[in-house]
Amino acid sequence: MSKAKDLTDKNIANLKPKNERYEVKDGHGLFIRVSPTGNKTWVFRYRFGDDLKPRRMTLGTYPRMTLASAREVHARAMQALAKGIDPGAMEQEEKAKRKAEPTFKELLEEFWITELSKTPSGKARRSLIEKDALPAWASRKVKFIKRRDAVILLDGVRDRAPITANRLQSVLVRMFNFASERGIIDFPLLAGLKREKEKSRARVLTDAEIKKLWQGLDLENKAIDIYAPSKLALKMILLSGQRPGEVCGMAFDELSEDRWTIPESRTKNGEVQEVPLTAMMKEIIERARVYAGESRFVFTSPRSPLYNFKKPKIAKPKEVDLPLSRLALSRALQRHCVDMEIENPFTPHDLRRTLRTRLAELGVSDIVAERVLGHKLQGMLAIYNRHDYAVEKRQALERWEARLREILEMPDEKQNVIPFEVNHA
Repeated sequence: MSKAKDLTDKNIANLKPKNERYEVKDGHGLFIRVSPTGNKTWVFRYRFGDDLKPRRMTLGTYPRMTLASAREVHARAMQALAKGIDPGAMEQEEKAKRKAEPTFKELLEEFWITELSKTPSGKARRSLIEKDALPAWASRKVKFIKRRDAVILLDGVRDRAPITANRLQSVLVRMFNFASERGIIDFPLLAGLKREKEKSRARVLTDAEIKKLWQGLDLENKAIDIYAPSKLALKMILLSGQRPGEVCGMAFDELSEDRWTIPESRTKNGEVQEVPLTAMMKEIIERARVYAGESRFVFTSPRSPLYNFKKPKIAKPKEVDLPLSRLALSRALQRHCVDMEIENPFTPHDLRRTLRTRLAELGVSDIVAERVLGHKLQGMLAIYNRHDYAVEKRQALERWEARLREILEMPDEKQNVIPFEVNHA
């Protein structure tokens, strides 16, 4: 063994493996151990208290832990001994503590179970994290993720999809706030991080575009190869003004004779939304019933085992029952917008904006129009105005339906009413 403090980085690098493991002393119990495979490990030998049996503490491997770093860790261990603390036991406790600290993936599961799964947009927000953040940080301890890491991650997403980056940023801000509230990190990691400005969409369909769209969504129009329930769901968005996700998830048990009750668990604002059913809405629901089969959803996913036109038709437990996805509607419009001879692309949400704009054109008050869309009243109105606007909402939607019939040059509704079946087996 060499004398105390004789070790240098140069002679450590020159230590060669032998048939047997051996150690070279640096001083005061600090050694470097060389294995037959050539691995070099820093070791601290010491005695603690009245125990005469020597103890051994592994400090790290060379060259990841340099000579200077090893001497630093060794010095702290010596200080602990001087205070009557066993440095080896202390290190084991710290390792166990570090191991118990959650990874980003574990935080996501806790966040999902405790909070995210209970929100209407929870699944969509989780998918944002799983697509872009989870691959980068899954096994990293949350406490070691830095603000700079998040900024770089978001910049990468923003280069590809600016709006998606803003959505991801929003859910990550809340997720790290959640981690702070749960004592996983000391401070919210992304507090005050500036969001990029988004250009608000202003797409509203013209009368001519509405007519072309409606013709393209006709179930008899085989030239526009869109899945039938998707065609019907898009019509329902234009007629009702409800959010695409809410329409896709419409269930038969949410329907009564004259209204559709969207439960608070499925609305963006967390409040029950009562939607009056007009004649054309009822007709769409009855047409969708043909495709629903044993599904509890009005607009059924073709991937659902309960889908009526999927063969062989085998009844499965309701847990596997699937509604139409919102993404399916977006993709249908992206693929077939040109086929419908509509030059300016639009989204399912633009149909909702179209209805809102048309209600204003028809002289419907802003308060009623906002309640039709399921928006909360703001300010003092929200506190003191508890009117449900059920009658006014029905009048507004019926006025819009009458206007839509004019645009489509459809006959009077009395000639085209289909009896509405409330109970669905």
